[in-house]
Amino acid sequence: MNKPATIDFATATAIQIPEAATGTEALHDLVHGEARDSLLAVHEVLCRELPQGRLAIYEAGGGSCSVLPPELLSRSKVTVVDIDEDQVRKNIYADEAILGDVQTYRFGRGTFDLVICYNVIEHLPNVDAALLNFRDALKRGGMILIGAPNPRSLSGIVTKYSPHWFHVWFYRHIRGIKDAGLPGEPPFPTFFHPLVTLPRLEAFAAANGLETIYRREVESPRYPEMRRRKPLFAALVDAGAAVLNAVLPRGTDVRRGDYHVILRKR
Repeated sequence: MNKPATIDFATATAIQIPEAATGTEALHDLVHGEARDSLLAVHEVLCRELPQGRLAIYEAGGGSCSVLPPELLSRSKVTVVDIDEDQVRKNIYADEAILGDVQTYRFGRGTFDLVICYNVIEHLPNVDAALLNFRDALKRGGMILIGAPNPRSLSGIVTKYSPHWFHVWFYRHIRGIKDAGLPGEPPFPTFFHPLVTLPRLEAFAAANGLETIYRREVESPRYPEMRRRKPLFAALVDAGAAVLNAVLPRGTDVRRGDYHVILRKR
């Protein structure tokens, strides 16, 4: 098997990732809850709808872990583009990992069967440009999987309007991620472009030749994480969310902080 490589555009030389780091296991780890259930449902849709045989997959902002099931990874050529050099260097599953900006990096038309953009669009100032690049890179009938936070949820509002140092504190002290905020480690700065809001995203997709074949809004995985790690803190957050849900229009649940969408190119 060829070693995956990253391209350093400053020197135009290939940086080889060590052979021991290569692998085909899907590494994305979610606690049990709605987000994990939805991701498993996404896996079923992808396995059913994607062509059999060898696949070409583009992970936009793929970083160092994949949300794909091993069955798909094992029969795919995976290309990752990420703007963070540390994330690119840590990638262990891509056949090719490229240092680049998904908003401007362009592939040939009809190159990929699937584009994955998971927990990325909230960090982009030009989501529309990125989505059009993804669409153009797809084969006809190809799909885009998007996972993103809901800006109108409690966690989305807190993320949008709180300073970045608070995000780092939350990751370190509530989520228990000691390296949070270090080079190449989340949390990363967020922009929350208007198209991150799910109805606007779907409307933009429909106007640009993409149909929605799967959508689900889910409770943010941060809630089950907090309930497991910090039960008293989680109880306070749950109580606050319950109060907000009681005063907001019926059917609103501010805990639905994430969503999964699959778009198909017509």
